[in-house]
Amino acid sequence: MKVTLTVNGQSVIEDIEPRTLLVQLLRDRLQLTGTHVGCDTSQCGACVVHVDGRAIKSCTALAVSCEGTKVITIEGIGTEDHLHPMQEAFREHHALQCGYCTPGMIMSSIDIVNRKGHKLDEHTIREELEGNICRCTGYHKIVKAVGAGAAAMAKSSA
Repeated sequence: MKVTLTVNGQSVIEDIEPRTLLVQLLRDRLQLTGTHVGCDTSQCGACVVHVDGRAIKSCTALAVSCEGTKVITIEGIGTEDHLHPMQEAFREHHALQCGYCTPGMIMSSIDIVNRKGHKLDEHTIREELEGNICRCTGYHKIVKAVGAGAAAMAKSSA
C-alpha cells in the first residue's frame, strides 16, 4: 500500500504493508528515532506523536489510518539551537534521567497545554500524564517542568 502524509512539515509517500504501525513508519522507514517504543501495548506513552494536532500513541495506530494527516514528532517541535519551550522546561527542571520516556512526555505535555490551557495545576498535570510512564524520576520534576513549560508556551505565543 502507498501512504501519503506530512511528517514534521515534509511530504512523505511510502510503500508499506497494511499492518505497518505509525511508530514503525517513523522509526524504521523515516529514521525519526526520537519516537520510542516502550511497551507495544499503548501503556507507557513513549511513542506519543501529534496527528493533526492531537496526541496519539503511535504504537497502536496503523500508518494507513494516518493517510493525508499531518504528523509531528519530537524532532519536529524544536531544534538544537532553539528548543521548544516545553523541551527547555524539561531541561531546566531536570525532568529526565534515562530520557527514554522524555519525548513522549514532552509531546503529551504540549498536547495537555493545547487542550487545557497555560495555567495548569499539579493535579491536572498528574491526571493528564496518567498514560505516560517514567520508571526513573518519580514524576515530581516532570510535573514542575510541565507547569513551567505551559507558562513558557504562553509567553512564546504572545
